Amino acid sequence: MTRPDQVPADHVLAVLRRNPDLVRLAAASFDFDLDRAGHGEEVRLASGAPLSAVAGDDTGGTYFACADGAVLYASSEGQAGLIGAGMDEALEILFGLPGWHDYTELDLAADDEALEAVFNRTEDEIRGSYAPELDADRSTLLSGLGLRELPRRELLHRLQKSLLRTEPEFLLLNADEGCAYELLDRLRRPPLWQAVLAPGRTDLALMRADRDCWDAIAGDPARRATVLRAAQYDRQPGDLEPLRVLLRREARRGPTEELRLAAVLVALHGEAQDHALLRSLREANPDVHFLLGGFPDSARALAQWAADFDDSNYGRDPHDEYELTWTELARRQGRTELARAALIRILDGTGPRDEALLGLLVREFEAVGDLGQAIRARRLHASLQDPADKRGSALVDLASLQRRHGEVEAAWQSLRRAVTLLDGPPPPPPTDQLAFDLDLPQPSCRTFTWRELGLGMRVTEEHFLITQAAVPLGLHEVARAALRAGQTMLDALAHPTENLRRAAETAHRLASPRPA
Repeated sequence: MTRPDQVPADHVLAVLRRNPDLVRLAAASFDFDLDRAGHGEEVRLASGAPLSAVAGDDTGGTYFACADGAVLYASSEGQAGLIGAGMDEALEILFGLPGWHDYTELDLAADDEALEAVFNRTEDEIRGSYAPELDADRSTLLSGLGLRELPRRELLHRLQKSLLRTEPEFLLLNADEGCAYELLDRLRRPPLWQAVLAPGRTDLALMRADRDCWDAIAGDPARRATVLRAAQYDRQPGDLEPLRVLLRREARRGPTEELRLAAVLVALHGEAQDHALLRSLREANPDVHFLLGGFPDSARALAQWAADFDDSNYGRDPHDEYELTWTELARRQGRTELARAALIRILDGTGPRDEALLGLLVREFEAVGDLGQAIRARRLHASLQDPADKRGSALVDLASLQRRHGEVEAAWQSLRRAVTLLDGPPPPPPTDQLAFDLDLPQPSCRTFTWRELGLGMRVTEEHFLITQAAVPLGLHEVARAALRAGQTMLDALAHPTENLRRAAETAHRLASPRPA
């Protein structure tokens, strides 16, 4: 459980803790109980920011204080949401709207009479059930803590505004499994693509209005990629010249998805000079030649080629775009938490048919620096691999991630399982059916095992890297076992690389007993 001292105590909370009478009223009438400051399972924020449990309720829910003072509520059923920008605002909402759990999706556009009827009905039930002096208790708490008694519509607005801020910065995870809590509400939120595309739309408007900004926007890879996506969904005849600038700058990076998109957007205009430009780009780089497959020989066919490519790969509706397109753009824009939260939600929704997606998620989590989630994705990915050699290769990847994340013992177990799977039963000897039928001697044909190939080099090196990681942690048995197995594999290699030899030397030096 998160420690109470991880986040500084808020002033209003400190005042409450010093007054036993107020503590009793908060727990009895408003179900905010300081004695229940313990959640039923280990949790953490996806961002890694500190989190402290400060109170709980009689349903098993917990109130957490976040590093910036915001208050997060987590239910015992796996839901979480931000309920206030600070402890003062959160308590004003809790005391002013004691039935707040039922108000998360109330329509703020409803008239005052309808909202008041809902509020009054809930509070009448509370008075009749366990808090007959609800109004007096509320006044005592608010005045004793120096809080305001605000109109209930305003409190509802503040509550829903906070709930909408929950993601991405305050996404709550089960600390052991890494999966995310569901949102506490079902309020409508804009799709990811809108947030990611917004700066690109701004830049596109700037490029249309001011030629002087072209170089600055085109020269920034993230801005260039985002403005190209914006141009994909907002096409105007006058955009050809800035699109050419974006195309030429992107071509310097080589064969990227953004280069292909820029090529299609330019080619849709069907200009002969652009046919010559794109042909020169293809001729200058074999990878670009492959990227722009099916390119027409004639300039007359350029627009049709682009239209066909557009229909099959792009289009004009951002809802149809692959979700990882937007997470990658968010990451490139420096919006790490936005990308991370979306990726975790995608991972939580994967199933047995998502083998390819899981492999991509591993890469994306590594790119945002979240090795814990990358491990979760790779573990699921490995479990779906068949035959055994593919599962073994995936487990090698898992071992590498675990080692880099500091889970050295788990990495060693994964690597041992990988080697067992990769070795498997020996393959049957090759046969020449004609020689067999004629009772002739079988031809000699050497079969290379995985240990003699590139994978063998990688697995050998991973043994030494695990040794190096285990020694500083005091995992001497793991270090010795990994070193012995790695040295055996190294001795069997015909042509080990210099890097591999250096890794072995470092591992031996670290694992060797030092003289007293």
